Amino acid sequence: MPIIAITREMGSLGKDVAAALGHELGLPVVYHEVIDHLADRMRVRKSHVIRLLDGSAGLLERLTADETSLAIFTADEVYAIAARGGAIIRGWGATHLLHDVPHAISVRVCAPFELRKKRMMQRLGTDDGEQVADEIRLNDEAHSAIVRRHFGVQWNEPEHYDIVLNTKRLTVGECVAEVLALARSPQFEDTAAAQQKLDDLSLAARVRAALRRAPETRAAQVQVASDTGRITLSGATSTDEMLAFVEVASAVPGVRDVAYRTHPGEEVRPRFH
Repeated sequence: MPIIAITREMGSLGKDVAAALGHELGLPVVYHEVIDHLADRMRVRKSHVIRLLDGSAGLLERLTADETSLAIFTADEVYAIAARGGAIIRGWGATHLLHDVPHAISVRVCAPFELRKKRMMQRLGTDDGEQVADEIRLNDEAHSAIVRRHFGVQWNEPEHYDIVLNTKRLTVGECVAEVLALARSPQFEDTAAAQQKLDDLSLAARVRAALRRAPETRAAQVQVASDTGRITLSGATSTDEMLAFVEVASAVPGVRDVAYRTHPGEEVRPRFH
């Protein structure tokens, strides 16, 4: 089943495209469910998560937010959703997280600023164009900052997507037809190799999340890689820290083996009884 990740600009009709794709393919459109899970895992209110993501969080909220945990748990949620099967995932950095998954399609839906402003004014039933324009700019800036911080890219550059759709030129139906054509093409076929790539990314994300939750490894910086269930870690500064990493990672469901890389090409495998 296809996995379609969509990022959109406010007022671009990206929500409509996602909903129409979900209806056409009989797949769930995922967005709000991620908010619920993140709020529970970070032990904050859903409104706090939403304000952090749309750039409207106040100073105190930003100071008390654990943005590293937000990024780690978001990645874990997105990969878990994708690994369960077909889905339309809207937002959450899914277009960047799933970019290397062969059968995942990364879609950007966009439109010129003035058209987006006009649409949002109609949707909100207001004639205050200045206020709506400010909201759109704030949303765009927040999205840009989050993607740049967590993925090191400019989110509006077309090379980061498989397809970019401009709803000034294309109707929602035409956008859906373009994405469906990609989903049904051989290069996005769900093969065993493609599924293994997704499984490895998902397992590595689960291990990162487990390391973040565990008190003894929460504050440490560690790199995690997975190869068919075999986890390789690196980044410890002491033997005790290394052993803590390996112990936490070994307990994650799906992990078959854990090795720790101390130097390029050199690995150790602590054993636990």
